Amino acid sequence: MSAMPSKSSPLDVLPCSLLKEILDGVYTDTISPVIAKLANLSIQTGKFPSRYKQAQVLPLLKKAGLDCSSPENYRPISNLSTVSKILERLVLTRLRPHMLESTNFSKYQSAYRKGHSTETALLEILDGVYTAADNKQVTVLISLDLSAAFDTVDHEVLL
Repeated sequence: MSAMPSKSSPLDVLPCSLLKEILDGVYTDTISPVIAKLANLSIQTGKFPSRYKQAQVLPLLKKAGLDCSSPENYRPISNLSTVSKILERLVLTRLRPHMLESTNFSKYQSAYRKGHSTETALLEILDGVYTAADNKQVTVLISLDLSAAFDTVDHEVLL
């Protein structure tokens, strides 16, 4: 819990800082079993409590200098409640070992993995290109810019 940011959501019943203090302090025996029970029920039933699916959605300008009056220049940022974030982390902690052991999980997967990011994915690609060049092999690289992928979603259907 101490690794979580201290920012709260307007949806939080308790401020995140207070919840962290409770979970890291002497009252951990009081609230931890409640959160554990909620997480275990969610995992057992395969359902995430609808109350914790709600988020405050804030529009954030995609890049500095874009036209502020144009809605397509914004991306939605969802601010979930602290309990939602805790449940998400607990479920990920349970699922991660199974995902990593799965034969369907690519060793090149960078998203949702600790210590992996877009930078590590880029380094992997560059290493392959440099290795091929050192071995006098031809390299073809095709890339797609998905930075505006959300713009292709039919927002009426999404809503």
